[in-house]
Amino acid sequence: MNLLSVENLSKSYSEKVLFSSIGFGVDEGQRIALVAANGAGKTTLLKILSGKEDTDKGKVTFRNDIRTSFLEQEPEFDLSETVYNALFHTGNAMVLSVRDYEVAMEKHEVDPSEANQKLLEDAIGKVDALSAWNYEVNVKQILSKLKVHHLDQKLNSLSGGELKRVALARVLIEEPQLLIMDEPTNHLDMDMIEWLENYFVRNNVALLVVTHDRYFLDNVCTDILELDNGTLYPYKGNYEYFIEKKAERELNEAQEFDKAKNLFKRELEWVRKMPRARGTKSKARVDDFHELKEKISSRKKTEELQLEIKMKRIGKKVLELEKVSKRYGDKKILNEFSYIFKRGERIGIAGKNGVGKTTLLNTILGKETPDSGKVAVGDTIVFGYYSQKGLQLKEDQRVIEVVKDIAEFIPMGDGSLISASQFLRMFRFPPEMQFNPVSKLSGGEKKRLYLLTVLVKNPNFLILDEPTNDLDLITLSTLEQFLSEYTGCLIIVSHDRYFMDKLADTLFIMEGNGVIRNFNGKYTEYREELKEKELEELRQIRKEKAEEKNLLHSEKKNERVLSGKEKQEYNKLEKEMASLEKKKAELSALLEAGITDHAELFRVSTEIAGISELLESKLLRWMELGEKAV
Repeated sequence: MNLLSVENLSKSYSEKVLFSSIGFGVDEGQRIALVAANGAGKTTLLKILSGKEDTDKGKVTFRNDIRTSFLEQEPEFDLSETVYNALFHTGNAMVLSVRDYEVAMEKHEVDPSEANQKLLEDAIGKVDALSAWNYEVNVKQILSKLKVHHLDQKLNSLSGGELKRVALARVLIEEPQLLIMDEPTNHLDMDMIEWLENYFVRNNVALLVVTHDRYFLDNVCTDILELDNGTLYPYKGNYEYFIEKKAERELNEAQEFDKAKNLFKRELEWVRKMPRARGTKSKARVDDFHELKEKISSRKKTEELQLEIKMKRIGKKVLELEKVSKRYGDKKILNEFSYIFKRGERIGIAGKNGVGKTTLLNTILGKETPDSGKVAVGDTIVFGYYSQKGLQLKEDQRVIEVVKDIAEFIPMGDGSLISASQFLRMFRFPPEMQFNPVSKLSGGEKKRLYLLTVLVKNPNFLILDEPTNDLDLITLSTLEQFLSEYTGCLIIVSHDRYFMDKLADTLFIMEGNGVIRNFNGKYTEYREELKEKELEELRQIRKEKAEEKNLLHSEKKNERVLSGKEKQEYNKLEKEMASLEKKKAELSALLEAGITDHAELFRVSTEIAGISELLESKLLRWMELGEKAV
């Protein structure tokens, strides 16, 4: 069933054509990723679909009877509203009943007074009357997984990341049949991203999503749409397939372009001879010549991003942290943390949001003073720091002035000097863009300019705090290649698992309360170890609860408080969990045996992730019922 149809859509800003006469559709069950270079028009296209931007021509048609939701890259809220009003902004009776129940529950937990007890009882009665408990369970899971709490607080008290999570929770709570999202994984930690992937795979939601997260793209999306030089190219398959077919397409286009250039040269010689008499065939040939000329002139050569710097040699001493401690009030960030960095070391920092990753970086850089301990930096070390906050620039400042403020000429790795303008071209800022004000750049282009200003100082110790947010796949791929060959020291904080897997050899796991654990391995390996540990802990809790239940039953034969229906559910859950654990073991054995087919590997991995998620939810419900049964 077709949910969205786009026909002959065109959009331009002055002389810049974003896209011309493009068309595509989204069907039920399709999960489509829209990819393009920064500034190519991805966000503009999504704004047109949401009705926030006009199109020059073309038609956008949504199926009349479907629910559609939009998640913007920078969500807009009335900041004077409360969180629960922002989450449950529709007038649907079921939605409002669940909203009132969630608020009443939160109030009752803080203050179990008689008034709040009455409020909770009334809210439960409304949910009962509308048979909305299944919906309430889904809402509670969404709020819990995205860590959206304190529903009565004002939105103006939340950070940018918290607002993005509220916006994501809101569109999921709406349970749309078609969801259009712009960079949904920005500001989410790993637990949230993995849960979101499983949520989309399990639920029959059609997606159109702009994302730079290649693992998310591979794990979730069934199709890819590439917007390149104003034209849309469809691909059926994952990211690896897209890269392969894109390369084939560009090779074919290059060959066709070379043929057209050769033909153009021959036709140009013929036109220059200026034959006096032209028949109908001659005039037709001249017309074809002008069409060919226009075609060649309109084909823009895509300049590949090049990263090359002259790095100062690193001495024997790099960076030493000796018993460094840092806290804010009662919250410990670092607790006597010690580490001696070696030349060429590549470290990723992982941990939940708010655990203190950025504080650790700022302590290393001397931007924050430790409460105790010592940070010793080698004499030869030149830091390059890419922070989450980005580059603070005057919006009316020209792009080339940003670089010239640092240096007029930049030394390269081969010993040569290049001008600021040449350096900008290496970063895909052509001359026509260099004299534009910064305000005209897209979000991704601003991030690319910021990266340029970090590298122009030729650092030999790079510290990158969330460098992948808003960068396009072309820039990401080139940055990864550069960092793979970079001989200096590297520290990365990133929620991009693909980026971390490719570049970090060792991880600092910030576990909270000042504890930092070293993990020698890739990020994916750490996540797999963590998931298995969490599941084992749940199994142990289940075992202890069962033993506790049996002990109490042998000592005391008091009347159970479970209803007949709950007893049936309790017994059924035990059988279902045993069946799920058996199925997971079988699938895990398949993985260990080695699967060469990529599609089958993806299917099995996705099914295992879904089973793990289901096991966790069933185990929690089983434990809840078990407490009532004793």
